[in-house]
Amino acid sequence: MPVPLWPAPEATAPVEAAVRLPGSKSVTNRALLLAALADGPGTVRLALRSRDTDLMAAALRSLGATLTSSEETVSGHDWHIVPGPVRGGVSIDVGLAGTVMRFVPPMAALATREVAFDGDPHARTRPMGPILAALRALGAEVTGDALPFTIRGPLSGGEVTLDASASSQLVSGLLLAAPRYDKGVTVRHSGPSVPSMPHIEMTVRMLRAAGVRVDDSEPDVWRVEPGPIAAGDLTVEPDLSNAAPFLAAALVTGGTVTIPGWPEETTQGGDALRELLPRMGAGVTRVSGDLRVTGGGHIEGVDADLHDVGELTPTIAALAALARSPSTLRGVAHLRGHETDRLAALATEINRLGGDVTETADGLVIRPRPLGAGTWHSYADHRMATAGAVIGLVVPGIQVEDISTTAKTLPEFARMWARMLGEGS
Repeated sequence: MPVPLWPAPEATAPVEAAVRLPGSKSVTNRALLLAALADGPGTVRLALRSRDTDLMAAALRSLGATLTSSEETVSGHDWHIVPGPVRGGVSIDVGLAGTVMRFVPPMAALATREVAFDGDPHARTRPMGPILAALRALGAEVTGDALPFTIRGPLSGGEVTLDASASSQLVSGLLLAAPRYDKGVTVRHSGPSVPSMPHIEMTVRMLRAAGVRVDDSEPDVWRVEPGPIAAGDLTVEPDLSNAAPFLAAALVTGGTVTIPGWPEETTQGGDALRELLPRMGAGVTRVSGDLRVTGGGHIEGVDADLHDVGELTPTIAALAALARSPSTLRGVAHLRGHETDRLAALATEINRLGGDVTETADGLVIRPRPLGAGTWHSYADHRMATAGAVIGLVVPGIQVEDISTTAKTLPEFARMWARMLGEGS
């Protein structure tokens, strides 16, 4: 069956909009898992409801937790979670969600019966070997080194060394379940630098907020003490990475986009937009707790190390393709193991439209050229799809393949995009 094409709307005037974002996927899935392992019932408020978070909720239910949800509101979604004994004898679908495929197996290793994991076809190519080897070293029975695999516990914890250079989630997954292991866990990273360190900082902060003792004073070493995970209520921040295409629209069209409720302090990598976008020609201000981005009439190229904020690369690459000077994006070799090889995909799609992009070992060199109409392939990758929408604002005739893939983290993207452009209610 042919994949549907979405005609990317072209902006007819500078964008002037306030865009209210749903909750962070990264915070939501960490919060749901911690609540399922806590010492009593808890609530996760203003959570994101998307394919990735629904997969997490289904996985936690399979392992014995009870999750009930409120009705969706304009501000978000509330989950009430009652923990239960972690049980096995179940199969878990991880979809294409890195947080599910890497956070849930260490929890499943608390069960004494086998738990089977599988996911979407491309999920079987995503890096899983280091975390599965770590669980084996800690005492779990694990069959397989990638999806599909099975796990049987219990394990008591201890010290383990792994190479997490492919994904920070390999560390976070072990840390989140560690308080429930009899000996806790000490995780040592050995290898090239860990990407997306703000996501590990997010994990550590959320563990500490739940009363867990974590020592991260030694570089590349994280020690989690055994003990209870305190139940409570947590309110999820807006997803700042999902702000990227909307804020990029201000720069592309010379307009203004405001994101309400931008946190004053956060571990989300998307907060780096406050520093990156001014380097590309935007004006960025905070107004009464909101973030306001205004385009300056042109886009400047940028030389940027995105190692810690790789999820922003597709949007920054789209802006770079529309800039008036070249850009070099570095430090993101790990993006080859995401939903797709994002570096190859970005180079292919921009060049297909007439651009001039060269892949490097760890990034992209983008030399702006006039772009023309064509199909922008999404590769079942939500951030590729939104990057195509950004380019389509000023390049007529862009058709994005399978815009519905944005449901992974932003189910209402197409409607929100139209509303931002004044085309929807």
